[in-house]
Amino acid sequence: MQRAFKFRFYPTPEQADLLNRTFGCVRKVYNLALEARTTAWHQRQERVNYNATSAMLTGWKKTEELAFLNEVSCVPLQQALRHLQGAFTAFFDKRAGYPRFKSKHKSRASAEFTQSAFRWTDGRLTLAKMTEPLKIIWSRPLPDGQAPSTVTVSRDAAGRWWVSLLCQDTITPLPATGHAMGIDAGLHHLVTLSSGEKATNPRHECADRDRLARAQRELARKDKGSANRAKARLKVARIHARIADRRRDTLHKLSTRLVRENQTLVIEDLSVRNMVKNRSLARAISDAGWRELRNMLEYKADWYGRELVVVDRWFPSSKTCSACGAVAKRMPLNVRLWTCPCGAVHDRDVNAARNILAAGLAVTACGAGVRPQRDSSRTGRSAVKQEHPRATKGIPAPRDGEDANVRSRSFQCRVFAKSHATLGHRYANAPPDPLPCFS
Repeated sequence: MQRAFKFRFYPTPEQADLLNRTFGCVRKVYNLALEARTTAWHQRQERVNYNATSAMLTGWKKTEELAFLNEVSCVPLQQALRHLQGAFTAFFDKRAGYPRFKSKHKSRASAEFTQSAFRWTDGRLTLAKMTEPLKIIWSRPLPDGQAPSTVTVSRDAAGRWWVSLLCQDTITPLPATGHAMGIDAGLHHLVTLSSGEKATNPRHECADRDRLARAQRELARKDKGSANRAKARLKVARIHARIADRRRDTLHKLSTRLVRENQTLVIEDLSVRNMVKNRSLARAISDAGWRELRNMLEYKADWYGRELVVVDRWFPSSKTCSACGAVAKRMPLNVRLWTCPCGAVHDRDVNAARNILAAGLAVTACGAGVRPQRDSSRTGRSAVKQEHPRATKGIPAPRDGEDANVRSRSFQCRVFAKSHATLGHRYANAPPDPLPCFS
């Protein structure tokens, strides 16, 4: 598989000047091509493809106004046109919105070089139109005997330079384990596991909030366009970068540990985009990084041969008793400990994690998809709610000691729709090896 390895590097003043001009040329070509394609469609109902914009680029270089495009390598400019073509393809496939123009101040400054535009010799990388190799800080080695096929150079808002090397890599799956874990995301604790463990939420943004507020006040006092304003903006960007780096490091360590220790991971399909519309919790939710944690779990589980199950967001994990299956009518956020009429006392987060684990095991047993469909999530119907209530009426839950293997797969799905909490409690307390099998 292809894998990108990102490193920080420190360019010389000449290299920085060339790369900055390359970023500007890439942005200019992208915007010109987007404008040409948009105008051609609105005025002549004509679709312009990559080949046509590539021919336009040749003409633009010959004009006096755009002659500066010849001062940088042509490969990043061609790659910008390919990226624009990919953006239009995603738009026509209804996977993304209409492509937008790149901004000098808001868009990511980056340039992509293919093999014809760089030289890789004995671990030294030299880009096109450069005489010296880049001074790269090698924080980890590249795969043995592999050379990069694509190099992407970027500069973030804090002024740091990064180079990403795309190489072929072989990832060995981890040995199989019999452990399954339910994960409930929260704010007081970053995640709560079905085993009862709670991971502390570091609240990185909250820790640097005073520094950030002070730097933003200083930035607001500076005159626009002044050198002092540029310095103040850089100071704010560095604080934001520090927060993001610490958050990413925490999430990487947590996700890696969970993937290594468990064969099956079960999480909720949280709609973070809608949840951050709550003005009281938006800042804390954004600081927790739930969406980034899910992304890490997805690709790491795919790398190391693990299974990630995502249960529906409408599943009442917090209100359901993991001992008897009763569902409470209300469960405000300030209720952290509650008692079920059956007598069981529950920690809200631990109980939710156990119910999530039980729901994920039922989804796996019923043969449902790993990720709930978007349309199903909107309507509130998912793999754990497949049957109409009338279809499950009168079906008893399996008793203690009953062999689940004698039941058919469809019958187990219907049983779980009525008594998912009972199953969750049983399998949460069962020995970790082997995993329960319903087939």
